[in-house]
Amino acid sequence: MKKAFFLFFTAALLIAAASPGAQQPQARGQWSKEKAAQWYAREPWPVGSNYLPAYAENELDMWQAATFDTKEIDRELGWAQEIGMNTMRVFLHDLLWKQDSEGFKERIDTFLSICDRHKIKPVFVLFDSVWDPFPHLGPQPPPRPGVHNSRWLQSPGAEALSDKSQYPRLEAYVKGVVGAFGQDRRVLAWDVWNEPDNLNGSSYGKSEPPNKVQLVLALLPQAFAWARSVDPQQPLTSGIWHEDPAAPQKLSAMAKEQLSLSDITSFHNYDPPAKFEAEVKWLETYGRPIICTEYMARPLGSTFQNILPIAKQFKTGAINWGFVAGKSQTYLPWDSWQKPYVDRQPAVWFHDIFHSDGKPYRPAEVEFIRQITAH
Repeated sequence: MKKAFFLFFTAALLIAAASPGAQQPQARGQWSKEKAAQWYAREPWPVGSNYLPAYAENELDMWQAATFDTKEIDRELGWAQEIGMNTMRVFLHDLLWKQDSEGFKERIDTFLSICDRHKIKPVFVLFDSVWDPFPHLGPQPPPRPGVHNSRWLQSPGAEALSDKSQYPRLEAYVKGVVGAFGQDRRVLAWDVWNEPDNLNGSSYGKSEPPNKVQLVLALLPQAFAWARSVDPQQPLTSGIWHEDPAAPQKLSAMAKEQLSLSDITSFHNYDPPAKFEAEVKWLETYGRPIICTEYMARPLGSTFQNILPIAKQFKTGAINWGFVAGKSQTYLPWDSWQKPYVDRQPAVWFHDIFHSDGKPYRPAEVEFIRQITAH
């Protein structure tokens, strides 16, 4: 009798769930300001780098099974721990999910175990509109001699972005990755889309879809909705990167969308300290925790000594571009796309902290980071 009742009750529940009027669980919306503040209060001041191992020239080279190098990652993240860094911003790629979703999840889990061992909680980036719009799986071409970040890849590429029939694949990627790690205490946050309206005018601009901004503007809220549908415990964000704090009334449509969708506010700023501080003060008016997910370009006056004290004063997270000089060649300046550094070295490194053997580019700089993160 009990078994019959159980079967009847189960069947009734299934019928009710399938009914058109049945109440389905609702995906969460944007976090309240109070929830965001509570989350941030539990975390230490976030300080770290955008991380790509020295052996990799792009995201695919970092993560594909044939090139994923746990020993190198462990060694390099040990340097980060030694100077007090507690986060790393790390880019994923939709093609990795398409290639081997289970293997990709296993490698992410392995990476998180290494991070956890070094007391680092990464921010994972899901999509990216910057640099090469034609990503492909398999062996990656070697770096272009003397060129900054010469093999970095967009995700999704121009073809997938322009082809809505591929959007279910992108949806599966977001839900798959965030669903697998959305309750994982080892993950700090999800950066849904890096510089979504970047048209790469100094590099691949002529190869971009003519309606790229419109395509991304329509896809961005969908990407947030996909991530939210699996109810991650970590916040979602997308960083604004070219807005003028002195003219907030002129916010781009993309920035408005990013700010309205993000649980926490994030931004990029490679300016000298006065402009950095002005942007932080402006973003404080949104009433949410703030993380600068890209800064530090030495020749422009954006240095650790100039920026980190301001970030610490306002408890703004600070994630600089570049950790170790390797195949990304981001120690070279942006203008190397026009004038490759094939016969010379820059007077000052643009990004990056360590040589590939672990030697600091500037020992005093590393000591400064160690001291400011220790107190």
